Amino acid sequence: MDFTFTEEQQAAVEAARAVFSDVAPDRAPSPSLTRGAVAEDIDRRLWHELARTDLLGLTLSPDHGGAGLDPIALCLVLRESARVLARVPLLESCAVATALQRYGDRALAAELLPWAGRGELILTVGANGRTGHDPAELAVSARPYGDEDGDGGDDDDGRDDGPDGGASGWVLDGVQTAVPWAQVADWIAVPAHTAGGRPVLALVPRTRDGVTLADQVSTNGERLAEVRLEAVRVESRELIAAAGCWDWLRSLLTTGTCALALGLGERVLAMTADYTGKREQFGFPVATFQAVAVQAADRYIDLRAMEATLWQAAWRISTGSGGPLPAAGDVAVAKIWASDGVRRVVQTAQHLHGGFGADTDYPLHRYHAWAKQIELSLGPAAAHEEALGDLLAAHPLG
Repeated sequence: MDFTFTEEQQAAVEAARAVFSDVAPDRAPSPSLTRGAVAEDIDRRLWHELARTDLLGLTLSPDHGGAGLDPIALCLVLRESARVLARVPLLESCAVATALQRYGDRALAAELLPWAGRGELILTVGANGRTGHDPAELAVSARPYGDEDGDGGDDDDGRDDGPDGGASGWVLDGVQTAVPWAQVADWIAVPAHTAGGRPVLALVPRTRDGVTLADQVSTNGERLAEVRLEAVRVESRELIAAAGCWDWLRSLLTTGTCALALGLGERVLAMTADYTGKREQFGFPVATFQAVAVQAADRYIDLRAMEATLWQAAWRISTGSGGPLPAAGDVAVAKIWASDGVRRVVQTAQHLHGGFGADTDYPLHRYHAWAKQIELSLGPAAAHEEALGDLLAAHPLG
């Protein structure tokens, strides 16, 4: 086995480091000192720089002006972005663009993706459902336009009539909560279900009739929105009914979030090592005290486990390679480590920084808020352990 990254992937990391080197984590107001969102818009200067260096089109094919790399490369760049708390929808826009390229209508992809790669069009996705606890696709219904009886186009035998929805397209009704940067996005990817229970993915322009947004704010002060859809019509080409599309996109979003957790955790541990190496008590740096060193070592182990499980999940998504369990098993393991690991890292960092960690002039409290938001986004490790147990029961090993 070869566990090294390709030259192209390493080049993407170097480009990302160059872009993010000029980004300060305290470029926006502190979430602890701000009522509501810390900013009304994304970091446009950074967004344009990402576009200029072709990092927004990293996973797009050359036909769409992209670099043609895989989700592993995207996760490498996301890891770098988290180190500086980049206030841009890099994960959401790139993930939706990749899903559209992989599963969507070719004409629509040719129309939208070059603009997305140049940063002139922003994509986001509603992946949290109505409450954040239920499957996102169940929060929105999709029925063919003109389906007066509301059976979603099902025949009397209960079978779904097909993915096209007729010449007039589809109608969406429902709610997606906590959609990142929906207020500034041009298109919103909305998971939904047909009357036959089939998951689909609709691409909806933010300004489409029937779409309303209500402001929400994340734990780290980022701008979110509740997206409500009331009889929203979408064209047939704007609805992706390909089998596995939503599952694949959801796995990519989750794995990308694990990459954010890893990058943030690594930066926080580096800050902690720097602080404890300089802070002295009784004439010695506190980093030399056994109690401090052991706690830092435990968090280093957490990060290495987060890293190993992240790349395993990203590799399964990128290659589609088989295994004793479906790729969802590897994603679940990555979520278990990322959700618990990022929480433990920032808690230990706050403890080892003492009162200095709560100083709003020092950036650690910002990383703590972002880590909490990532933890909430991933969900509790116990839920992922239960999902992994279900997979093991359905796919006995050996």
